[in-house]
Amino acid sequence: MNWTRISESASAADLVVVRAKGLELLARREHSRLELRQKLIQRGYPAEAVAAALDQLVAERLLDERRYAEIYASSRADKGYGPLRIARELRERGIPDELTDAAMTVLDECWMSKLRELHRKRFKSKIPADAAGRIQQTRVFRQHGFTLDQIKCLFEAADA
Repeated sequence: MNWTRISESASAADLVVVRAKGLELLARREHSRLELRQKLIQRGYPAEAVAAALDQLVAERLLDERRYAEIYASSRADKGYGPLRIARELRERGIPDELTDAAMTVLDECWMSKLRELHRKRFKSKIPADAAGRIQQTRVFRQHGFTLDQIKCLFEAADA
């Protein structure tokens, strides 16, 4: 892979090179605007050329943060992570709150099934009878980003 360093002035040629590198990165996987900007700047491209190239990619809908948020949230939910953690990770990646909320709303119906699946994998669906066991399981579920209400529903459904 060739790493091309370009001068600090953003010319039309610079824009073409930065856009091509951005497309190459987007071809591998979706990126947020912040992630793509950081990767391009780390490669030595000037900030003004990067900003112009990102604007162009957004205008062409090749860089779409809504699509990125939905794909990222779905992928993380499939790996057993809950709404609190996924929302935090999206914010860390520069996704605006309204897009984060929209991506989380799409998954509202599946959180309990994801929590039950995580419970089955980690604890073989066993609900502990003592408080210490419940605290330990609650800690694991909280680290995965599930809410206390969701965890409480899981325990109550198992007790019923």
